[in-house]
Amino acid sequence: MIRRRVRPVAAEGRYPTATLDGPLLEVSDLHTHFRTDRGVVRAVDGVTFTLEQGRTLGVVGESGSGKTVLSRSIMGLLPRHNVIRHGSVRFEGRELIDATTSELRELWGAQMAMVFQDPMTSLNPVMRIGNQITEALLHHLDITKAYARETAVALLRSVGIPEPERRMRQYPHELSGGMRQRVMIAIAIACGPKLLFADEPTTALDVTVQAQILDLLQAQQRERYMAMILVTHDLGVVANRADHIAVMYAGQIVERAPTRTLFRDVKMPYTEALLRSIPKLTDPSHTRLRTIGGRPPNLINPPRGCRFSPRCPYVQDRCRQEEPPLRPAAAPGHEFRCWFPVGSPEALEARRRNEAAGRPSPRGIG
Repeated sequence: MIRRRVRPVAAEGRYPTATLDGPLLEVSDLHTHFRTDRGVVRAVDGVTFTLEQGRTLGVVGESGSGKTVLSRSIMGLLPRHNVIRHGSVRFEGRELIDATTSELRELWGAQMAMVFQDPMTSLNPVMRIGNQITEALLHHLDITKAYARETAVALLRSVGIPEPERRMRQYPHELSGGMRQRVMIAIAIACGPKLLFADEPTTALDVTVQAQILDLLQAQQRERYMAMILVTHDLGVVANRADHIAVMYAGQIVERAPTRTLFRDVKMPYTEALLRSIPKLTDPSHTRLRTIGGRPPNLINPPRGCRFSPRCPYVQDRCRQEEPPLRPAAAPGHEFRCWFPVGSPEALEARRRNEAAGRPSPRGIG
């Protein structure tokens, strides 16, 4: 194994700022399917995007839309058995889709890392916090145990954990949920990765702690000039923290755009439904939360045509028969997957007809 003779950036307080000639990450027509007894689950079905160094991509969608599978498929964290994965994943120009596990291990932690959704199940319950941080440092960096421990203390301090020397000796169950998530972030950034995945990093945390964790991730990402993919079900989370947003539904990207463009000019009815489901401070007390009617489709046998058509108030016959491609909007970098985009005369007329025919629109869109 070749060890990098690099001092841990956390201890020195200096971070690389060199830029690449092209995108840091290029994902092209990525498919990830799972073989099951009931059939093949098309969890990720033809996803394409690029991500530049230092930028943040927000991946948004309901549970089951394919967000987590997409992240793990890019990193190569899925099992090899009964998984069908094809397409292209290029990191710094290097193809990862056919990389071996040993090759990927040299990238995990050092070049790309992940903050998992549930730190209690991601951290080793019988291993002290300090050892879990120094493990990655000692594997990837040619440093002594004493210096790795010094770096681990500096990392815990940098993510806002008080009394870091004492926390090093504790076990995960001795920390609060917010503290455990901070430890996960410290482990992920320990070796100065260029790409960080944050998979629902605020799940099960109090609202105030959620904001602290998101602010911490954003601060570390900017300070270290990392690229970040922030996975969430809440568009409100990525509104001020992502440069671009990709909205996923049923394994596909159904809309993507620069953040300001997306919020200013929504095209996909599903994105509109997600936006309307965000609680507003201006709503009166006890206002009923808006939801998206129906349920996500079965990915073993997805509906013909547009996969959102069974839940869409703008649906027309063409939507049920023909699958729409990602097509460009007027604004640069804005693409959407819809035959009759939100605000178009055809969509408004279709909604009027559907309501007249007694088809109730989902409460998240109405």
